[in-house]
Amino acid sequence: MSASAAEPLPRSVLEALGRYDTPTICNALELVVPERRLTGYTVRPLVCPFPDLPPIVGYARTATIRSTTPPPRTKQEEREFRMAYYTYVGSGPAPRISVIQDLDGAEAGYGSFWGEVHSAVHKALGCQGVITDGSVRDIPQFAEGFQALAGMIGPSHAHVHLTGFSEEVRIAGMSVRSGDLVHADRHGAVVIPVEVAAKVPEAAELCNRREAPILAVARSPDFTIEKLRAALASGDEIH
Repeated sequence: MSASAAEPLPRSVLEALGRYDTPTICNALELVVPERRLTGYTVRPLVCPFPDLPPIVGYARTATIRSTTPPPRTKQEEREFRMAYYTYVGSGPAPRISVIQDLDGAEAGYGSFWGEVHSAVHKALGCQGVITDGSVRDIPQFAEGFQALAGMIGPSHAHVHLTGFSEEVRIAGMSVRSGDLVHADRHGAVVIPVEVAAKVPEAAELCNRREAPILAVARSPDFTIEKLRAALASGDEIH
């Protein structure tokens, strides 16, 4: 189920999800939907030029791009297509996250769709950030607070153009549909099934409680292997 097929989640749920980093959300999902342990998150590295920004949580607005060949449309058609895309990005439940797949294969990232202008435009359209396997540029000029996870950082936009939007995309091993709920930070991203999203914060707290005794022992100046053994026995699983 995607968020586009359901009522938007209460703001309180989104805020609660945003209080945890993405690894903790992945841990929590292993408890809530254990069958997703091997799916639903990025499995290849992405560059994060703003690692100190807090986690972002939002509904996906998906698109695909190419940059190694010119657009197949006339300038007028290209303008109209891009306006249709902007209209799509600005619609649906908020907050939103742009998720863009680069279709140039081994040349993905050859030209950047993302920089000073598009970060500002997408922020104005209600997006909190972008997740892409393409490239980003203009890092110092990016819209303030706008997060980015990208395949690379590059200097040029080449022939970059949209090839489609609102379809399912795949970024760094993570499949995302339009309207999916996505959580992301410097570590990567994960899709949270909306039907279980309200259960995830409680599961995240359980994960933290399980880890707390082990961390306390490991950080103690009185650490011993016996204390570690006892702490490990207090939790079912740690990471």
